[in-house]
Amino acid sequence: MRTIILAALTAAALLPCPSAAAAGTGFDPRVVTFGPAREQIKSTPIEQRPYRPLHVYGNTIRRRHARGSR
Repeated sequence: MRTIILAALTAAALLPCPSAAAAGTGFDPRVVTFGPAREQIKSTPIEQRPYRPLHVYGNTIRRRHARGSR
């Protein structure tokens, strides 16, 4: 019985599973941007900008927009 459980757990851990792609704009690890990257981000509508760490207001707007609630 122990072998069957171990085999099932091993198989579950090793089998590829489809990853759930989050509906959204992706993730940008840069907190502060400069130059052309900053201009490109500023010229993009807030709902279409990438999620960025510490950008609470913009990330909240994007999440609410993606979920369809206001």
